[in-house]
Amino acid sequence: MKIMTTKLNYKIKLRDVKLFVFDVDGVISDGVVYLDADGEMMRNCHTRDSLAMKLALQAGLEILVISAGTSNKVKERMHYLGIKHVRMGVYRKFNELEKFCIENEFHMDDVLYMGDDLPDFECLTNVGVATCPHNAVVEIREIADYISHIDGGKGCVRDVIEQTMRVQGKWPNLAKNPTISF
Repeated sequence: MKIMTTKLNYKIKLRDVKLFVFDVDGVISDGVVYLDADGEMMRNCHTRDSLAMKLALQAGLEILVISAGTSNKVKERMHYLGIKHVRMGVYRKFNELEKFCIENEFHMDDVLYMGDDLPDFECLTNVGVATCPHNAVVEIREIADYISHIDGGKGCVRDVIEQTMRVQGKWPNLAKNPTISF
């Protein structure tokens, strides 16, 4: 007799998240690259995602950004938000994630990864919580524990951070403390 199993409810898995890992293009940004007059690439990011990342760091959660892109402007933006761990120009994302986890004593079950496209597949299949934006490619949507109802670059990062912090009791309660510093 074959026993049927179901995926563990992703909300239960959020209790154990200690490390958020985000791709850039299609997750933190909307995936559209603009070129200025000098040919410099520019990306569009949502300020709600930025605020959520800052709140996560303030709550003691860690963030790692891994991108195949090489934009110094993206790296500067992440550092401005307080994100110390930014890996740019990475094509073998799982190797970088695994190395980071070993060096910083994170277990893969502690990781929530959000990616939107094929280069994120290996990471998503090896972490505790695999997530993606609403507009991720089919192959990624099929393996995700959670598909945000929000597209990449439009607040999907905020969605998964806020859900995680609420489950962990770390989301700011402005009714109790209206002077939280942002």
